Amino acid sequence: MQPVAAAVERLQALADSPRIRALAERFADAGHELALVGGPVRDAFLGRDAHDLDFATSATPDEILAVIAPIADTHWDIGRAFGTIGARLGELTVELTTYRSDVYDGTTRKPVVAFGDSLEGDLLRRDFTVNAMALRLPEKVLVDPSGGLDDLLARRLRTPIEPEVSFGDDPLRMLRGARFTAQLGFALEPATASAIEAMAGRIDIVSAERVGEELSKLLLAPDPVPGLRVLVETGLAEHVLPELPALRLEIDEHAHHKDVYEHSLTALTQAIALERSRGHAPDLVLRLAVLLHDIGKPATRRIEPGGAVSFHHHDVLGAKLATKRLRELRFDGDTIKAVATLIRLHLRFFGYADTSWTDAAVRRYVRDAGEQLERLHILSRADVTTRNQRKAARLQRAYDELEERIAVLAEEEELAALRPDLDGEQIMAILGIRPGPEVGEAYRHLLELRLDEGPLGPEAAEARLREWWAARPPV
Repeated sequence: MQPVAAAVERLQALADSPRIRALAERFADAGHELALVGGPVRDAFLGRDAHDLDFATSATPDEILAVIAPIADTHWDIGRAFGTIGARLGELTVELTTYRSDVYDGTTRKPVVAFGDSLEGDLLRRDFTVNAMALRLPEKVLVDPSGGLDDLLARRLRTPIEPEVSFGDDPLRMLRGARFTAQLGFALEPATASAIEAMAGRIDIVSAERVGEELSKLLLAPDPVPGLRVLVETGLAEHVLPELPALRLEIDEHAHHKDVYEHSLTALTQAIALERSRGHAPDLVLRLAVLLHDIGKPATRRIEPGGAVSFHHHDVLGAKLATKRLRELRFDGDTIKAVATLIRLHLRFFGYADTSWTDAAVRRYVRDAGEQLERLHILSRADVTTRNQRKAARLQRAYDELEERIAVLAEEEELAALRPDLDGEQIMAILGIRPGPEVGEAYRHLLELRLDEGPLGPEAAEARLREWWAARPPV
């Protein structure tokens, strides 16, 4: 947390930058109010740099355009229906929004846009007090009608007005509360948390796209786990991601097994640490896959003779459940496919740890993972959450060995390609056949040989192809 005096100096320096000063003067000359609002003001007190700046103004969208067009490098009005005009001013990207007071009418899935008439009124309609501060321009006066600075210093999330009213106006704010606990490391004020518990069902009127976007932002936070716990503990997860609270499997005296919910959160924390240590940026696909990798367990849980617990085929079912949930949340097809692939394959490594794999098995592991191989490496490693240090060390050594074998085979065999020694055109020329199912059968046969035996070379591959073709039953 930046000292208050330093943060104020930071805000004033930003306001004194030539581009912002010129913008503020143009709005003032045109008779309109202008203020820097929300995240950039909050982040100044947190010591964070602001790259995209949000402004609130008394000007209407048409009036904003009239002021901004002459000095902007480019501008756009894709958010015009919501009162927002975007522009680029040199290195700065800015959004300027007419004072707002959005509400839901209780039946629609999108907020009804209503323009307000004062900065204070606009701020009181925002989600949390820490986001409801503004720097009035060009005067450079801090406006904080709801005590946001005090809450910021206390690392507390509180709504500017009664939480029941705020969440009734826009239920998505409840999800934002979970997200900000993850992004900022703040805690929900008790009355705010209680209101979320009481009103969790209101999230159902929010569009799936908006819910999916908030969940994505939460998962991409430096530490998503506190936010996920808020979702589960307040009951929001029952409405937006019910597979997550379902992981809290009951543990009885006859079936002692690990709590799958806590295991999944621990695995996510470990995956994020591996993500960083391996030099990757925050990865939504990976984090979704780790969080959801065991969601097939509740439906496949069985008590075996002797009291052991099994979850046979939870990987296959989990991939199907994840696909269904992510489609309902309107995730894109590539993300859904990648997450499902990772969940379906997440148990594969444990077979390697138990028995020695042949080179053919290693090749198949790489082939089946495809573009998801690096993510599968991280997921498989993160999935080891046992407290048995000897077992954990053994599994880590096994995966180290597997990655080393993959690297050696890749160098020797161009493993990433994993194609047969002959392509479709060559297969048709050798066998004298036209395009059709037989070409695909031949291609797959050569691919299996490639996986089992490694590169054969064109001549040996042709001989094996002719041998297979001659032995093939007549159609």
